[in-house]
Amino acid sequence: MRFRPTRRARRWAIGTTVVLALAGANGPWLYRFSSDQYHDYKINQAGYKAENGHWDLVEIPKEFRLNTIHAALLHTGKVLLVAGSGNNAKNFDAKKFDTVLWDPDKNTFKKIPTPNDLFCTGHTQLADGRLLIAGGTKRYEKLQGDVTKAGGLMIVHNEDPDKPITLPAGSRFTGKTNGKTFVSKDPVLVQRAKKVFDKKTGKFLRTEAGLGRIYVEAEESGTEHETGTEDNYRVQGLKGSDTRNVYGIAQKLALDKKDFQGIRDAYEFDPVAERYITVDPMNEARWYPTLTTLSDGKVLALSGLDDIGQLVPGKNEVYDPKTKKWTYTKGIRQFPTYPAVFLLQSGKLFYSGSNAGYGPDDVGRDPGIWDFRSNKFTKIPGLSDPLEMETSGTVLLPPAQDEKYMVIGGGGVGESAKASKKTRVVDLKDPHPSFKDGPSLSDGTRYPEASVLPDDTMLISGGSRDYRGRGGSNLHQARIYDAKTGTMRRVADPEVGRNYHSGSLLLPDGRVVTFGGDSLFADKDDTKPGVFEQRIEIYTPPYLYKGGDSARPALGPGPTSLTLGGSGVFATKDAASVKTARLIRPSATTHVTDIDQRSVALDVAKTGDGVRVTIPKNRNLVPAGWYMLFVTNGDGVPSRGVWVEVR
Repeated sequence: MRFRPTRRARRWAIGTTVVLALAGANGPWLYRFSSDQYHDYKINQAGYKAENGHWDLVEIPKEFRLNTIHAALLHTGKVLLVAGSGNNAKNFDAKKFDTVLWDPDKNTFKKIPTPNDLFCTGHTQLADGRLLIAGGTKRYEKLQGDVTKAGGLMIVHNEDPDKPITLPAGSRFTGKTNGKTFVSKDPVLVQRAKKVFDKKTGKFLRTEAGLGRIYVEAEESGTEHETGTEDNYRVQGLKGSDTRNVYGIAQKLALDKKDFQGIRDAYEFDPVAERYITVDPMNEARWYPTLTTLSDGKVLALSGLDDIGQLVPGKNEVYDPKTKKWTYTKGIRQFPTYPAVFLLQSGKLFYSGSNAGYGPDDVGRDPGIWDFRSNKFTKIPGLSDPLEMETSGTVLLPPAQDEKYMVIGGGGVGESAKASKKTRVVDLKDPHPSFKDGPSLSDGTRYPEASVLPDDTMLISGGSRDYRGRGGSNLHQARIYDAKTGTMRRVADPEVGRNYHSGSLLLPDGRVVTFGGDSLFADKDDTKPGVFEQRIEIYTPPYLYKGGDSARPALGPGPTSLTLGGSGVFATKDAASVKTARLIRPSATTHVTDIDQRSVALDVAKTGDGVRVTIPKNRNLVPAGWYMLFVTNGDGVPSRGVWVEVR
């Protein structure tokens, strides 16, 4: 694999010869060189790498550089990098939507035709190795001051119990009192009215109108077209009974800020065919949704902004990969956007409180355990900095059997400058779980990237002290957290600063790739607009510098698929040194949200020519799908990951 040397490495290469020469002739030689030169010399020493690891930039040809918003590791070993319009309104207007498939082993890139704007979509790994992608962007936000035409939500009513009605895009609504006309931007289906009868007597009680929701805006610009109160609206062009049965009701229609709007579209990405495949759309449009895989292989879609830019009002739905269709869940449960919701070993769900930023600050933000079938929600106490949970990260700590979760950093609601330096750990096997503080970060940290490693540690890197790196607040720092000891230490610093729209994921070779970063400004004084960070950087952990490749356990051929509770033998000449085995589910990450990531401990026994590993029986602990199998020796050095399908 080819890397582009970092600027630190280039400086080091120039100065090392002189540094080493002076080292033999002068005792205090360190003081004769700039701190940058010495730093570059230091971080490239074998001893430093063995203790702290090392970062390298990936060489990316210009035509394949993109604003990576989403990334997922596929069972082919390739990484799907998805930008969609990449938080660039010009790309959106030009319908320029980008996806690139990257092979980290060969460092090759391939452009993938992208069917829609998958900017701020949701995704998760399916049992057959495909990636489910749902939601995305229908319309970009407009900030107050940029909105020239008054507009907002129109609720369309249909009082006809015999038939639904579809109003096309461009339908005109005229207020009965204010006389002002607004035009719909999209078509809307309004269901027929429902007759309501008394359950005991069967007596007809009333008719409940069918409802449809649509975004409308004034025909012309100007404040004179704003409305201040609710009004009924006549739909122009209707005929017959529709003229009295179909009407609109709208509250204030104004020049206020307009939020992003979502789409209903859903796709499966096929890693073998390397293309998107259209499946049935969701019932609700969603922008910033979370997709969580359930124990039966179905997928729960949560939250998001809908097709008029409002938070989906707790109407969650489930995707069935067999039928490719979506159905609503029975209960209503509202979360802020990109909620961190994980499958527990009990089959219930855990919401950590982490989210990525849209929704009321007093609705659905408490962490807890959710039985989504009964819709019962049990809050979990003890969370420190509870008002600074936006843009925090949540990770299921290794091994997954321990059912301990860590919540990392976070910030205040919206564009708040507040940021938390806390890490919080909760043990969900405790009969009365409560959050307890873990080791602190050195700074308040929004947007931390976190990836679980095969040796039961976790890399935490990047983030910023302020909203989207304001004031030059990007944190060029990385730490390794040891889940066994509960301790955390600084390791080598990344060159690239990352904040909003960034992420990290573990590769099959045991390294971690980081991507993205969308700073609001390019300078510390916040005077120059930011530029999206298109560089990709890879961290090589300390364990890969302990003797090089020869020190790694070699994991050879074995079964390509295993069943829950089943065993398989994998050839290795290093069986005597193998101490642990881990199944790690590949990441699908965006906006500090990675629900798929988990590391499952396996029983491991030595055989005559290899090791036998046994998969746990609990399908909630090990959801069906593709995993990377790693074995680790007594020095904590992992093998390369071997892909195994769990059925």
